[in-house]
Amino acid sequence: MSDSGKGRGRLVADRRYSKSRAPAKAGKKPVRRKTASKKTVRKRTSTRRRNPIVAFVIGIFAWIWRLFWRLTFRIGIVVVLLLALSVGYFYTKLPDIDALLDGRARGSVTLMDRNGDVFAWRGDQFGGVVTADSVSPHLKNAVVATEDKRFYWHPGIDPRGIAGAVRINLSEGRGPLSGHGGSTLSQQTAKLLCLGVEYDSTQWKNEAEYVQDCRRGSLTRKLKEAIYALAMEVKFTKDEILSIYLNRAYLGGGAYGAEAASQRYFGKPASALNASEAAMIAGLLTAPTTLSPTNNLERSQNRAGVVLGLMQEQGYLTPEEADRARANPAVLSEAAEAKAGGYFADWVMDSGPEFFTRKTSEDVIIRTTLDQRLQKAAEDAMVAIFSEKVREGSKAQAAIVVMSSDGAVRAMVGGRKIRVTGAFNRATQALRQVGSAFKPFIYATALELGYSPYDTVVDEPLTLDIPGSGKWSPQNYTKTFKGRVTLIEALKNSLNIPAVKISESVGRDLVIRVAEDFGFGNNIANTPAMALGSSESTLLEMTGAYAGILNGGSSVTPYGLVELRLQGETETLMDSGGGIGERVIREDAAKQLIFMMEKVVSEGSGRRARLEGRQAAGKTGTTQAARDAWFVGFTADYVAGVWMGYDDNTPLTGVTGGGLPAEIWRETMERVHAGLPARPLPMIIPEPPRAAPAPQPAPQPQQQQRRPTVLQQLLQDLLGGN
Repeated sequence: MSDSGKGRGRLVADRRYSKSRAPAKAGKKPVRRKTASKKTVRKRTSTRRRNPIVAFVIGIFAWIWRLFWRLTFRIGIVVVLLLALSVGYFYTKLPDIDALLDGRARGSVTLMDRNGDVFAWRGDQFGGVVTADSVSPHLKNAVVATEDKRFYWHPGIDPRGIAGAVRINLSEGRGPLSGHGGSTLSQQTAKLLCLGVEYDSTQWKNEAEYVQDCRRGSLTRKLKEAIYALAMEVKFTKDEILSIYLNRAYLGGGAYGAEAASQRYFGKPASALNASEAAMIAGLLTAPTTLSPTNNLERSQNRAGVVLGLMQEQGYLTPEEADRARANPAVLSEAAEAKAGGYFADWVMDSGPEFFTRKTSEDVIIRTTLDQRLQKAAEDAMVAIFSEKVREGSKAQAAIVVMSSDGAVRAMVGGRKIRVTGAFNRATQALRQVGSAFKPFIYATALELGYSPYDTVVDEPLTLDIPGSGKWSPQNYTKTFKGRVTLIEALKNSLNIPAVKISESVGRDLVIRVAEDFGFGNNIANTPAMALGSSESTLLEMTGAYAGILNGGSSVTPYGLVELRLQGETETLMDSGGGIGERVIREDAAKQLIFMMEKVVSEGSGRRARLEGRQAAGKTGTTQAARDAWFVGFTADYVAGVWMGYDDNTPLTGVTGGGLPAEIWRETMERVHAGLPARPLPMIIPEPPRAAPAPQPAPQPQQQQRRPTVLQQLLQDLLGGN
């Protein structure tokens, strides 16, 4: 193609290079000039274009950032050094692991019954050292699953767990460190160790204050716990830290450590726990007292179900194993379920030396007189009568004591709430007026002076002038008079006036002496009203006094402690402090009194206490306005006492000693004697008086006619004789 335009030049490109940049001529090497880099050009362009004010502000922030970074780096180095020094300090203070396993400030007391079976625990129970390897794998897994699922992965503190705990606390309207703490097992162990601070009685008022100080939740305290946990992580292995935790954790019921809890609740070692039992123990770590199975088994089982779910989620149990454990929840051992002898155990602890019981620093074993079968019999009798015979909502109380004739206490119920610990014990602590239950001691005194149960006394109106008090006219319960009655009739019908007459005739001083020698309390009021039981005693003392009558007239000191020794040793440190003591009345006098008291049960005021096919003897007692009702009696095998009343001395309604107390006594003794052969009472049945014999020749000079003693003659003169 051609261009038809004329006068136009050739179609060529403009010159691309200036003269200075023209291509080098052939044969000459091109000279390369320096050019500015793109970065430099961009910087110059940017600087030229940036607003001076913006540049200033950015410069300030850049300077601040550089300063902050330099300071943070230096502070970080300082913090790391301080943390390392702190961890190193605690590391040097940590003792060997063996010294950290048992951290109790006081010892424990294990109580065994008459057969050598454990029935109660007191103090800080420690069953022995366990390790993470020696306990049941289920328990180890349950604790980790419940308390710290990342235990084997973190270095002692868990930032992820802390963040989660803060989030939960804030979502529930609490402070970031209130409630869930995000503490690892290592931190919890540090808290249990109280950061290595030992209890010092000069620094804290008591152990409770020391524990409270160790459990403080301040930010400073948590920081120290974290550092202590890091130190433990450096010194010990994970399983060693877990072992410390398993030995020191409180698990309710006075049990410290896994072994004590396992023995306490299930009667087996911690190595033998199944999944449901392990889950129950691990569940106690959250709230050991509230969730304790001896306080509320159902609540504890529900918590164990939650733990089993966590174990399944984290792969420690298969779904089938978890379902099987839920279907067979853990149940308490027989001893733990029965809580046998709560009142009895408290009494033994109170009666023993303080340095071996309430404040022991050693682990003590006490063998006692308790018979768990008899204990259950007494508890069941109490429940049966109150559920069947007492109106619902009544606040009336009762107490039961069962003992052998030598004073060995076999069962004790100190109130209607039978499964308690540390409660007010109405069998040993309540001083109550005894009413007519005192009368056997009056007749014991008369029999000791040589009188027969068939001697007579006149039941008639009586008025005595008491110095300083004026005239006193006692009344019988029925407000009627029987006329001339034998001592047997006077006792079996619980007549008041004959009891007063006999007491006054034989001498109140002698009656007081006999009663106190038998073990009846002290400070017996030396007034005519003494004969009607105006003095006070405890049920335990009364039952012990009646035991003296059964054993033939010797005094008895009730006792529950048989021997005391330190755990792991065979040497006995303390033996029984009770049993049969001095003789109070002659054996034949005691046996005649037993005969009279048998008539009380078989024919008199205590008929509701009769036992089918078995002889029993006893005495009713009802105080003024029926504020107290008693029945104390015995068979050839056991002595039992029952008291009933209100704690605030409110009068009982329609209750006398021959009523509900006699029925509780019968219910108790029928259960106590189940399976035992019937034995007769050790009594003497006196011969009834014969008709007057025919006149006899005068006695020979060498024979002397027996004359009555002064007391006998006084008795005959006052009572009309026979």
